[in-house]
Amino acid sequence: MNLPKGPDSLCFDKDVFMKDDFDVDQFVADCRKHVQLEEMREDLEMYYKLLKTAMVELINKDYADFVNLSTNLVGMDKALNQLSVPLGQLREEVLSLRTSVSEVIQAIDNQLSKQDDLQKKKMCVMRLIQVVRSVEKIEKILHSQNSKDSTSLEISSPLLAGQILERIATEFNQLQFHAVQSKGMPLLDKVRPRIAGITSMLQQSLEGLLIQGLQTSNVDIVRHCLRTYATIDKTRDAEALVGQVLVKPYVDEVIVEMLAKSTPSGLQRMYTKLLEFVPHHCRLLREVTGMALSSEKADIVPGYDFLVNSVWPEIIKGIEERICFLFNPGNPDTFYERYTVSMDFVRRFERQCGSQASVRRLRAHPSYQSFYNKWNLPVYFQLRFLASPLFTVPTAGSSYHLLVSQVLWNSLLKCWEENIYLPPLAHRFWKLTLQLISRYSKFLTEVLTKSPSAEVSKDPVRPLPSSASSTSSRTSQDDAGSESGSPATLSTKQLVFIASDVDKLQDQIPELSETIKRRLEVIGYKNFTIVSEALEDSKGSLSGCIPTLNRKMTQHLTERCCRFLKSASETPRLYRRTNKDVPSRASAYMDNALRPLHQLLSDSKDMVKPTIAQDWLRVTLNDCTHRYFDTISDVLSSVKKMEESLKRLKQARKSATANTTGPAGGPTDDSKIRLQLALDVEYLGEQIQKMGLQPADITMFSALNDLVQGARDVAQLEQAVP
Repeated sequence: MNLPKGPDSLCFDKDVFMKDDFDVDQFVADCRKHVQLEEMREDLEMYYKLLKTAMVELINKDYADFVNLSTNLVGMDKALNQLSVPLGQLREEVLSLRTSVSEVIQAIDNQLSKQDDLQKKKMCVMRLIQVVRSVEKIEKILHSQNSKDSTSLEISSPLLAGQILERIATEFNQLQFHAVQSKGMPLLDKVRPRIAGITSMLQQSLEGLLIQGLQTSNVDIVRHCLRTYATIDKTRDAEALVGQVLVKPYVDEVIVEMLAKSTPSGLQRMYTKLLEFVPHHCRLLREVTGMALSSEKADIVPGYDFLVNSVWPEIIKGIEERICFLFNPGNPDTFYERYTVSMDFVRRFERQCGSQASVRRLRAHPSYQSFYNKWNLPVYFQLRFLASPLFTVPTAGSSYHLLVSQVLWNSLLKCWEENIYLPPLAHRFWKLTLQLISRYSKFLTEVLTKSPSAEVSKDPVRPLPSSASSTSSRTSQDDAGSESGSPATLSTKQLVFIASDVDKLQDQIPELSETIKRRLEVIGYKNFTIVSEALEDSKGSLSGCIPTLNRKMTQHLTERCCRFLKSASETPRLYRRTNKDVPSRASAYMDNALRPLHQLLSDSKDMVKPTIAQDWLRVTLNDCTHRYFDTISDVLSSVKKMEESLKRLKQARKSATANTTGPAGGPTDDSKIRLQLALDVEYLGEQIQKMGLQPADITMFSALNDLVQGARDVAQLEQAVP
């Protein structure tokens, strides 16, 4: 059925209503992407009217058919009843035919099953016949050889014996195949003793002939024997025989406990002699099996790897049994030397393997894994980095000022040092590197956070824990004389030391990164982006200490300076009714207040970047001038009140000289006080410039200067008027 076509302006496609998977929610969601709901509703109403109109037209078009529908169906039920009888008969005939066909098919299946069973029994009989024939054929070959005045196959001509064994092995291989296929048959149990005798004779003959061929270096005999072993699927037996007869006596002679215990060079000589076994005693086997470069492909016997399955297991067995002390990690230095020499031996042995496939087989061998597991690397790691010598006082000339910083850097270097770092422990050393930096950052944060202000307690200053005696055992004389604190109190110099060490450590981390990359390249690690990002995160953790350090430094300096700036409140007491001369220089308390800042510049020179010290000074001076402004404001307000009070008293007594003027009618005491404060502020501005800053950089200095400028002008005017 085709729907009527609607206007092109509709927001939907009319054919979507005819789809089997039409979904109302999805339809509404799709339409809302293009138009609003009101517009969609209008389009639907419009199309609904079109559908109603189309339906009416369709009914009108076929109206006659609709009217005659009931008339056309008259008599249809009789016709259907007439068809039911023949259809039922047809159904019964089809069912009968299906039953007959099923019976025939079942009979055929039974016959085929019997035929398959007979075929299987025939195959079993043929295999048993082949087993008997193979046994008789092998016994015939052996009988024909023994009838020639030979009591055993081994004493015949070696070359002829090898050829005969190869013939026997070929037949024996077929015998084994058919015997396996005939497993469980009664006849096989009767023949089994004869098969066992053939197997025993064949193995003894092969062993004797292979040993004889190796001892006489007869290539043909060895080739025949190895090919025979491969034919009967006994290659591992041949490799085990070579290990017992050829390798073990040599290993027992070379591996001597006293030689390995003497010195690392003794162990090195022992390994060298073990490696000499391959070129001196395995040349023939390697040529025959294709493991040597000079091997001819036409004559090689594949399937053998004597270095992996014969030489290596015997060497490792000899090491583990005769010099087991080699793996003792009690002495880290000795353990490191033995481990590096042993791993060098392993690498040199791998280079003697004939191919990469042989190297992979060697690394997958159980004895290879056993040898590696004998080296207790986790214990070595713990002994290296839990030993007390690591935490000794740094030597003179250290680039760090605190022992904790020097210990950290020494530890980071030791992780990747030539005589300490081991490639299998790369993941542990990397983890330790990140842990060391993290713990150092946490230590500094705790020290800076938990250390009280130097003004809190009364105890003498003690140095920062783990500080180097040569640089931080005692602060400057000014610090020692002006500071006090608890045992955890930090002095200005110690804070400078921390800032210097953190900055130095951040500068040296890239150097450490290059060392780590060189170590990781050796073990084939390529994703250095992760390493760089992790070290950058570690630098970030160090930088996280800087805001706390800066806040601690500026608070510390502010407290020391403001302790003396408070003395400005004593200025009125120095001039009122004392008849002192007009002030001409700054007060003594200004030098005391600024001394910590000058000392900071001295202590931080060549230790921290000048910009860092300037930032400390700027923040400290901002805080100090703010407090100093409040102090001077209070003083000037008090002076003004006192001056007004004295004027009222003067008017009451009508006395012009009641301790308010100098002896010659000069400036008043209040003017001297204002002038002194102005000189102090002027001196402060001069000292700020000497420290490398500008007074304009100090937020409250301009207001402070304006505050005392008026007092200076009044004092100078009074001094000029007689």
